[in-house]
Amino acid sequence: MIRSFFKRLISLKLHWQIFIALALGVIAGVLTGEEKTFFNIVTFYSVFDFLGALFLRALKMIIVPLITSSIITGVSGVGSSGSLGKIGGKTFLYYVTTSMLAILVGLMLVNIITPGIEDGSPVRDKLGLTADTGDFKEEVTEEGADALVNIFLRMIPTNPISSAVEGDILPIIFFCLLFGYFITKLPEKYNQTLNDFWQAVFEVMMQMTGFVMKFAPIGVFGLIARIVASTGFEVFGPLALYFTTVLSALAIHFLVTLPLLLMIVAKVNPIRHYNAMAPALLTAFSTSSSSATLPLTMECVEKRAGVSNRVTSFVLPLGATVNMDGTALYECVAAMFIAQAYGIGLTVGQQFIVVITALLASIGAAGIPSAGLVMITIILKAIGLPLEGVGLILAVDRILDMCRTTVNVFSDSCGTVIIAKTEGETNLLTEPIQ
Repeated sequence: MIRSFFKRLISLKLHWQIFIALALGVIAGVLTGEEKTFFNIVTFYSVFDFLGALFLRALKMIIVPLITSSIITGVSGVGSSGSLGKIGGKTFLYYVTTSMLAILVGLMLVNIITPGIEDGSPVRDKLGLTADTGDFKEEVTEEGADALVNIFLRMIPTNPISSAVEGDILPIIFFCLLFGYFITKLPEKYNQTLNDFWQAVFEVMMQMTGFVMKFAPIGVFGLIARIVASTGFEVFGPLALYFTTVLSALAIHFLVTLPLLLMIVAKVNPIRHYNAMAPALLTAFSTSSSSATLPLTMECVEKRAGVSNRVTSFVLPLGATVNMDGTALYECVAAMFIAQAYGIGLTVGQQFIVVITALLASIGAAGIPSAGLVMITIILKAIGLPLEGVGLILAVDRILDMCRTTVNVFSDSCGTVIIAKTEGETNLLTEPIQ
């Protein structure tokens, strides 16, 4: 009977396996906590941590070669047809538009709900904030501006090999875009040789991706069980209203804004796209890393949504690094919440600085867990708020990180479908998915 159960479980579609693993992980984390041991040898928490870390390391192992091969083959393929500039322009326009829409949704909700104000008074004392805000600045500080400039400087690698070793994705993408483009300028015999080589590397990486994803349910179980075991459900506490504001804004972008773009621009059924992307979305939720989820995102978009490799290999690797709708939204809401908590009313001009800085900071954010939490410091510096405020949102950041990463990945996939549609592709979301 047990054998029959496991055979049925293995035969399920990947997204159902991941969903079951999520549920089992929550149950296991609640039951074991951080202290319970397995036969008095090792804690369950250590086992969960090992399974999750192993899965993440396997995903990270394939990220750099996958991104390198996919971008080079994508750009050389697009470039050889003379449409690199066109598809690149569409991709950039989509990323900027959706990120800005996400930020505006967050800005609207945080101004309506005002989570940093309780009974007409700032919550700084209740949350133990002590920093002096007397030197609050109305303009962008020099340090904040420098931090933003560094985002663009970081795009150009001084040593592409070093960037690859360190896993610094933004300069890798920049180098691969140039490399792929200049392949198209070579004589045919060299062009064909390099295209064949990188295409072969890409095919190998997709095979490796498929192998790693067979173990996704086990990795997801470990990741979720570890989080629940360490935080439980008491992490929300006094930050419940802030948590609700961010979550509501993310839900609006995820369930309203992006589906409307799919319907209006791509003219596809959003429900079918949710279904197609389910494995990637569940993996994004559990890993909190759009970069780590990239291999599965590419597989879902190509094999389940029907987008061509020509579009996918160009749009998705770029999106995993520069298109961070959920992160941009979160950074905006977090900065506004911290300002409210300190009792600082931001003018329209200062809120505009928050919007623009959140947009630029999200572009520079790495696709790794809690990257948005690091980038929020840039926004706080830009509007002169104490960095002490970052500690304020740590308690609920892990859960929100999982949610905003899911939005990031879904936005990337929507952009790929929309751009594919504008490129004349018709076989989008036509195959039934079980």
